[in-house]
Amino acid sequence: MGTQVVDKKIELIQWLSTLEDRTIIEKLMKFKQEETKDWWDTISKEEQESIEKGISDADNGKMKPQSSARKLYEKWL
Repeated sequence: MGTQVVDKKIELIQWLSTLEDRTIIEKLMKFKQEETKDWWDTISKEEQESIEKGISDADNGKMKPQSSARKLYEKWL
């Protein structure tokens, strides 16, 4: 991390420590929540179901060799 970034973070921390305006604090909290959304909540239902099926298959020993996966997903690799 560059020195400029560290300096800006310190400046923000100092500013936040003295901040008393509730409106700004609430806006910052909302911004923080938006920026830290769980990636799971940002993907489609189909993607979630596909991931869950993959985990279930792995847990139940229903794995396929890498060569099969490579053929299936070759267009994205």
